[in-house]
Amino acid sequence: MAVKITLSTIAEEMGISTATVSLALRDSPLVAETTREKIKLRAAEIGYVYNRRAAALRTSRSDIVGLIVRDIINPFFAEILRSIEDELGNNRQTFLLCNHEDDLEMQNSFISTLMQFGADGVIMSPSIGTTAADIEKIEANGLPVTMVARSVEGAKVPTFLGDDREGFQLITNYLIDLGHRNIAIIGGTRKTSTGRDRRAGFHAALKEAGIDPDNMIDIETPYGRKAGYEVVDEILQAEKRPTAIACCSDTVAIGVMNGLRRHGLEPGRDIAVTGYDDIEEAAISAPSLTTVSDGHLEIGRQAARALFERIGGVTETAPYLMIKPELRIRHSAIKLD
Repeated sequence: MAVKITLSTIAEEMGISTATVSLALRDSPLVAETTREKIKLRAAEIGYVYNRRAAALRTSRSDIVGLIVRDIINPFFAEILRSIEDELGNNRQTFLLCNHEDDLEMQNSFISTLMQFGADGVIMSPSIGTTAADIEKIEANGLPVTMVARSVEGAKVPTFLGDDREGFQLITNYLIDLGHRNIAIIGGTRKTSTGRDRRAGFHAALKEAGIDPDNMIDIETPYGRKAGYEVVDEILQAEKRPTAIACCSDTVAIGVMNGLRRHGLEPGRDIAVTGYDDIEEAAISAPSLTTVSDGHLEIGRQAARALFERIGGVTETAPYLMIKPELRIRHSAIKLD
């Protein structure tokens, strides 16, 4: 029978303590860098695998973090995940991922699983229907929480999101400056803080310009290309067709642009289209998409860092950070003659 490789195997072979080996494999600054590299190299050569369960028993930490979002296929969440993953890697954390699809029961089931695995914390973009009491219950069971992209009224946990009201007011003002007075707003739902805040910005900009927002087309849809593509039929059947379509996400906007082409209309020439989020695809779409950068990469980084602080016992007043939005002017929004 093969002999199991342990920390002691490496320690005895190199003439050092098991504590030194353990610290080195966790990149502890208490071990000199040259020694750390030698230990890690030898561990790799002999195929040593870090025993996470044993470490968890020693430290009461699993080095596992939960990540809960609506839909990881959506590039917005995928890009947030990338920035979170970078921070997790810097802190030697592993993550478990859940797409809740706005199903509260699915979200609750995943949180239960995290607790069973002894996860250290959870970063969540909460499902529709999540309450402050739900968040309090999660934390009361020993699972620190930070939130991204969506907020829950009354929840006293670190929350990181873009300033959606200001951002959508910014892009609506831009369309108004281009001469548009009949602007449709498409995408999202008022059941989430994101959908409510973006519509609030839209309404504020119109009212300031003396335009009645109640006369504008307002259609709630999922944040996806297919939803944007399919909604074009309804927009074009309106008695007074809008000259601009302000979409609540870039994915919806890209779907809308494809849907317009199906009807022989060219976005950026025949009708203005704008997005929101500034995902990577926005800059290389055809035409390139005028949108708002909501700082979602920074949102992910800040949320991960705040979670590590809470895992480490830092429980000062929870921050509520809103990233300042920036307009990205490209080619999909035309000036009205």
